[in-house]
Amino acid sequence: MRILLINPFYPISETPSPPLGLAYLGAALEAAGMEVRVLDLVVQPYSEEMLAGVLAEFRPRIVGATAVTMTVDAALAVLADVKRLWPGALTVVGGPHVTFCAEETLAACPELDVVAIGEGEDTVVDLGRAVAAGAGLAGVRGIAFREEGGVRLTARRRRIRDLDRLPLPARHLLPLGRYRALGMPISMITSRGCPHRCIFCVGRRMVGARLRLRRPERVVDELAALAPLGFHQVNIADDLFTADAGRCAAVCDEILRRGLTVRWTAFARVDTVDRELLRRMRAAGCSAVSFGIESGNPGILRTVRKGITLAQVEAAVRMCADAGVTALASFILGLPGETPETIDETAAFARRLEALGLIYGFHLLAPFPGTRVRERSREYGLRVLTDDWRAYHANRAVTETATVDRDTLDRIAVAWEDRFTGYLGDIRERMGQGKATAEEAHQLTNLERIVLVYDLMMARTIERVGAWRGPRGEALDELIRRVQREFPAKAETAADALTTAAGRGDLVCMEDGGRVRWRWQDTLEATTAAAAAVSGG
Repeated sequence: MRILLINPFYPISETPSPPLGLAYLGAALEAAGMEVRVLDLVVQPYSEEMLAGVLAEFRPRIVGATAVTMTVDAALAVLADVKRLWPGALTVVGGPHVTFCAEETLAACPELDVVAIGEGEDTVVDLGRAVAAGAGLAGVRGIAFREEGGVRLTARRRRIRDLDRLPLPARHLLPLGRYRALGMPISMITSRGCPHRCIFCVGRRMVGARLRLRRPERVVDELAALAPLGFHQVNIADDLFTADAGRCAAVCDEILRRGLTVRWTAFARVDTVDRELLRRMRAAGCSAVSFGIESGNPGILRTVRKGITLAQVEAAVRMCADAGVTALASFILGLPGETPETIDETAAFARRLEALGLIYGFHLLAPFPGTRVRERSREYGLRVLTDDWRAYHANRAVTETATVDRDTLDRIAVAWEDRFTGYLGDIRERMGQGKATAEEAHQLTNLERIVLVYDLMMARTIERVGAWRGPRGEALDELIRRVQREFPAKAETAADALTTAAGRGDLVCMEDGGRVRWRWQDTLEATTAAAAAVSGG
C-alpha cells in the first residue's frame, strides 16, 4: 500500500514551516506498515510533468492533500490533475476547511473521492487498510464520500485522547533542507484543544475544548531530537501552550533539567501568563510569545468572546519585557461592531503597547467555515463579500461592517504593508550611508537572502545551471558565477546565500566521473537518527 501526501502551494510570505500535520499522518501510516511519500509544493515547484513522473514511479493507491481555507482550491486542483494522470488512485483531502465543508467540497470537485473529517491520523490508517483489503468505505469512521448519487457521511470519529500514543512525526519524509535553507522555523505540538470560545477561530471546533496534553518528558524528547537539525527556531504550534500553567512549567523544568539549549516560541493568552511563568519559559529557551489581542475596543472584545481586558493585555506586555521575552501580537480589523472610531482605538492601543516593547501586526477578518462569526454573520452585522477561498489570507477584506467597508479596510492593510516597505527602504538607505545598526542590516540582508533562495528553488535554477564537467574544488565558485548570471541584480546576495547554504549542507555537491552536480539537500541526515533515538527512548 503506497500513499502519496501533498502539501499544496501557498506563498513564502506566510512564513511556512515543514508541514507538521502531514508528518503526523505519514508516521501513523508508516507505523501501520504502509509506504509513504510527501510532495511539498510550498518549497518544490509544481508541474504536471513532475507530478506525472512521481505518480508513475511511486504508483500510489491513495493520494491525499491537506488544506486550510486559503489553500483548498490549490489542493483540489492538484488532486484533479492526479485523477486525470493516475485514474486508479483514490483521492482524499483533509484539514479544517473541508471538515466543515465536506459536502460542498465533494460537489465542487468531481475528481475528489473522499473528504477526511477532523483529526486524520487514525482515519487515514483505516482508509488505507480498507483500500488494501478491497473493502468499501462505509466502515471507515470520519469520512465523507459519494454514494448512490449523493454524499454519505460515516460515523463520527472520536478525537484522540492520548496524544502520546501517536508515533513521532515522520519528518524524514519532508524536504527539511529546503526549509532550513530558507531560514524558516520548524514546528511541533505539545497539546491539542482550546477551552476558549473566540467566535472567529475554528480551532476549538476542530480540536475540541478539552485539553489533551503530551507528557513533558515526551515533549522534551522531541525537542531534543529537533535541536541538532540546525533550525534557528522551534515554534510550538499549540493553539495555547500556556493553557495549563503547571504543565507548561513542567515542560520548562524538564528542558532545564536536561541542559537542553534550543530557541523556541509559543502561543499564549494574556490571561494565562504571569511573571514567574514567563521567566521560567525564558530560562528554558523561549524567546517570544504570541498573543492574539484582536482589538483595542472593550466592546468588540466582549462581542467576539475573547474574554480578556485591555488591562490584562498591558500587564502581560510589561511582564514579557521584565522577563526578557519578546511579546508579539496580532490585531484583527473588521470584527463585528467595527467602526472608524474603534479602528482608531485599536491603532492607538497598539502604538501604546509598542512603546512597552510589543511587536505587532494587523490582519483583516477572514470568516472561515466552521466559525461562529461566519455561521451567524448577519446576526453580527457582517456582510461576507466572497466565497473565493483564495482571498481568505487575511491581508485583504472579504467582509464589511455597517460603517467600515472593504475599501477602508484594504486601505489600512495597504498602508501597513507600505509602512513595512518604507522601513526596509530606510534601512537600505542608511546601510549605504554606513548608519544602519548591525541588527537592522541583518534583518534586510536576511530577507533578501530568503527571497533569492526561494526564487532559486521555485525556478529550479540550481537544477538548470548546477551541473557541468570540471574540478569539484572550484565547484562553489562556478555555481556562484552561474547563478549571478541568472540574477545579475542580486550578485552579492547570491554569493552570500549560496556560500551559506553550501556551508550548512543545504546545498550538496555530487561528483561522478568528472562531472559535478549541485542539488538541494531535501532530507536532513540527522532526522532519521534523531527520531529513531527518541522512539527508542
